[in-house]
Amino acid sequence: MHEDRPTGAAFLLTQLGTHAARRFGERVAAVDLTPPQAGLVRAVAREPGRSQQALAAQLGTPATRLVALVDALEQRGVLERRRNPDDRRLYAVHLTTAGEDLMRDLGRLAAEHEDALLATLDADERRTLASLLGRVAAAEGLTPGIHPGYRDLPS
Repeated sequence: MHEDRPTGAAFLLTQLGTHAARRFGERVAAVDLTPPQAGLVRAVAREPGRSQQALAAQLGTPATRLVALVDALEQRGVLERRRNPDDRRLYAVHLTTAGEDLMRDLGRLAAEHEDALLATLDADERRTLASLLGRVAAAEGLTPGIHPGYRDLPS
């Protein structure tokens, strides 16, 4: 016999997280990106000029997988590799002008995504929710602003 009890918060987080990830994937597909590519563009925009190795470490993804992501975005004209002036063995990754334009589109899509997902909450409730979820994420050792799914990307 099962008890009737409210659905647990952990289940709701999983349910909403999966739903939100799918919806975000649909949104970024409109600008011909995958969610991992969108995250890489965002990471480069936040700190341009980092090496591929530093980006792979930050994202927690295998270096070979990151190289494939950078390759695809470089071929598209969104990212460019430049020799690192401090260490000629390393490449610094930068957004191109097209990448900067794409980043603006991504910012708009992310805002639309958040507004659609949280439409039933007012501004104070959204801040409270973000604060609470931030505390839980920090307690779990998650890196702020980095989706943990990069660790599962195939090499």
